[in-house]
Amino acid sequence: MVNLRQVIEHINVCNGGEPIPSEVLSKLMQPFFSTKPSGTGLGLAISKRIVNAHGGELSIESDTVIGTKVSVQLPLVVLGSL
Repeated sequence: MVNLRQVIEHINVCNGGEPIPSEVLSKLMQPFFSTKPSGTGLGLAISKRIVNAHGGELSIESDTVIGTKVSVQLPLVVLGSL
């Protein structure tokens, strides 16, 4: 008999550099928002939609203490034997 269970996998990417300003951080995943002159503003918006479509979550935190942390949480189905 096969046993299925769901776990959440966490992927974190951290950067100890300058924090992202709060006024920018709140808009980062909005479509067409970019801080780059030639940016389309679609990268993070599309990434968030893909992660959400798979039942996951994408978040970004940034402050002077932790720097910037991008987190992706995705559900995984684990197969096991009973």
